[in-house]
Amino acid sequence: MKISILCFDLAGNAAGRAFLLARLLEPLGEVEVVGPCHGDGIWKPVASEGIAYRAVSAGKLPSFAASLPALLRLADGDLVYASKPRLASAGIGYLKRLGARKPLLLDVDDWEVGFFLRGGFWGTVGRAFNVANPRGLPWTWLMERLTSAADAITVASRFLERRFGGTLIPHVRDTEVWKPDCADPAEARRRLGAEKERVVMFLGTPRGYKGVEDLCRAVSRLGRPDLLLALVGTDPGSATGRDLAERYPGIRLVERIPFADVPRYLMAADVVVVPQRDTPDTRGQTPAKLFDAMALGRPIVSTRVSMIPEILDGCGVLVPPGDVTALAESIGHLLDHPAEAAALGMRARARCVAEYSFAAARSRLFPLVERVMGRR
Repeated sequence: MKISILCFDLAGNAAGRAFLLARLLEPLGEVEVVGPCHGDGIWKPVASEGIAYRAVSAGKLPSFAASLPALLRLADGDLVYASKPRLASAGIGYLKRLGARKPLLLDVDDWEVGFFLRGGFWGTVGRAFNVANPRGLPWTWLMERLTSAADAITVASRFLERRFGGTLIPHVRDTEVWKPDCADPAEARRRLGAEKERVVMFLGTPRGYKGVEDLCRAVSRLGRPDLLLALVGTDPGSATGRDLAERYPGIRLVERIPFADVPRYLMAADVVVVPQRDTPDTRGQTPAKLFDAMALGRPIVSTRVSMIPEILDGCGVLVPPGDVTALAESIGHLLDHPAEAAALGMRARARCVAEYSFAAARSRLFPLVERVMGRR
């Protein structure tokens, strides 16, 4: 069997979820990821991870329409799996189902329309008229309205499950490969230049709703000379990187890294922090980086947003979103109680193996694929 995973932008972090779906489905046959590339190449963290990508160049409408025949032609799998309700992924999937009668799965891992609500009422109104952008609000809203056209839906969080229905497939990790002994902590610390310091780490793209500013303020408030804050995934040469380095001297910035290198950095962390804020962006979102830290047995401090309390129940420290004082106190407590932190990390690892591993996800996803293929 051949499976075509549709991604609406192979140059951005949308490729991360498409890559995960492709990895999960590899045992079932040939898997390719298809989509437009609104950038210079495949998103760096997944570009060299052994998955086949079939990209087309694309711009705004009306030129975007010229890429549709190529996208439809490349999506030639026996099963089509659209990642995200976006025009260049779900839209292609809907057309393949209606025109070529291809079985269609739709994956929803974020509340996509929620991303457009952060600008308030007038900002949303302005975005509602941006029909020239195939990644804009009008087309995204329409794709969400058409989700019933799919044969089945998978979702990544409880919020999305309530909103769209479907089968829950959270962001998961290959716990057979990612283990606490898969990378050397000492080497990881040398990579960061932190052989003696305690390391607090944030891993991911430093967007505002991810609470990076709250984390920087919390670590600064601790005022500990033996503490190093590492932001892995923040380009030192970017505007965000330069601004953070200027306002918080001493932080360590590491540019975006390949997915396979994540353990080589994360094993350096004494505490991993996922400080999500409570915004329209995050209410339907489950941070994938939680599962990186869980698989590797790292102690985690995070916030009570979306599905995070369920995921970290009994195996992570939770604080209110945006509460810098509580964030600082929780980080300091784990640093001062290393045995407690290590036990917390091992419980997180055990929970990841049981609930958020490739094996756990495949036990739900494979029967769904079988049912959809059988019906069609």
